[in-house]
Amino acid sequence: MFLLVLLHIMQSAVLTRSCPTLCVCSSGLTEPRSVQCSDSGMSALPVNLPADTVKLRLEKTRISRVPRAAFYNLSELRFLWLTYNSITSVHPSSFVNLKALRELRLDGNLLTSFPWEGLRDMPRLQTLGLHNNCLSSLPAHAALFLPNITYLDLSSNRLTVLPGELLDLWFPLPELQEGPVQRKILGLHDNPWLCDCQISMLTSLSMSLGSPVVLMDQLLMCSKSVGQSGLLLTQAELSRCVRPSVQPAATRVSSPLGSNVILRCDASGYPTPTLTWIKTSAYTGCCKQDLLQNSEQLPRILESFMQESPRVGVRWSIISLNGLSYKDAGEYRCQARNMAGISEAPIKLKVVGITRLSRVPKKKSQKTLSKSSPKYRKPSRTPATSSFKGKEGQKTTNAPPSSQNNTQED
Repeated sequence: MFLLVLLHIMQSAVLTRSCPTLCVCSSGLTEPRSVQCSDSGMSALPVNLPADTVKLRLEKTRISRVPRAAFYNLSELRFLWLTYNSITSVHPSSFVNLKALRELRLDGNLLTSFPWEGLRDMPRLQTLGLHNNCLSSLPAHAALFLPNITYLDLSSNRLTVLPGELLDLWFPLPELQEGPVQRKILGLHDNPWLCDCQISMLTSLSMSLGSPVVLMDQLLMCSKSVGQSGLLLTQAELSRCVRPSVQPAATRVSSPLGSNVILRCDASGYPTPTLTWIKTSAYTGCCKQDLLQNSEQLPRILESFMQESPRVGVRWSIISLNGLSYKDAGEYRCQARNMAGISEAPIKLKVVGITRLSRVPKKKSQKTLSKSSPKYRKPSRTPATSSFKGKEGQKTTNAPPSSQNNTQED
């Protein structure tokens, strides 16, 4: 057992101190260990890198791919430069165990796509360089893995469209911000952008006072269609994005139990917004409060609704609730969304129960009758009419007041 432990220690020491051929390694005594490999004859990633490497630079080699778990033993790595090689593919799990990595650069390669989901394995990553590659599209889901990135260089690629999800990430609405907004530096120049409202919105917001985004180069070019010569964004006639505006048909609706109700809202904006219905809370003023609290988890996105766009820039939507019950009561929100932002309007629905009076005891009704009441009849002196009095009194107590038969609260 002792020999096995000793062997493991010796192997670790050799791995820590060794330096791959065709590479140059610093001593790691007075400063963090760095390794640089820039031999044009290198065609694969070195496998015997020192385990305490903090900075690794693989530059100007013939390396063409980055395999799975390529740097798994380099848990202390903070800076990884894979620049100006011939890399065409990166495995989604290439960066497993790089929890300390702060900077990743892949500039000057031949990447046509990038595994954005692989950023989950680098929770402390702040700098991502993809300059001068062959990226032709930027997927919407990339925004899910970029919240912590403060420096992103996508310049000199083949990108044409900027997803609206990235605009939401880089320019969050005040009501959706969680804590202070981190300033981000973006490189988007030297791409064949299409002249649309997304790229227009990006440039206008980045130039506004206190913008959370700084562009490396604000002189972006765009073209009206793919393949056409580009124009400076400031010279192109662009359709400006307009944030949605939502107007509900009514902000408060009261409807009887068991009835049918339709909630409607109208929205405008450019591009034409899409509408979503969300139930955010139950109605707390109802006698069925306990039933409501246990009936569903809120907020909840509703799926059964209809929407239509009669023309560009306008959309309406309705949601139909049939056979209302107490669990339908509450606050509904009509949410409109486009690339310029999100807006919503609340609608409060109250379900009103129908109350009927129960039969009143005879004794209580007899006490309430008085001589001045129109229902009072003077008793007859004959025995026959005296018997009729009891029957008439019984019929009177059975009829509830007509004014309290059905109630509805507006």
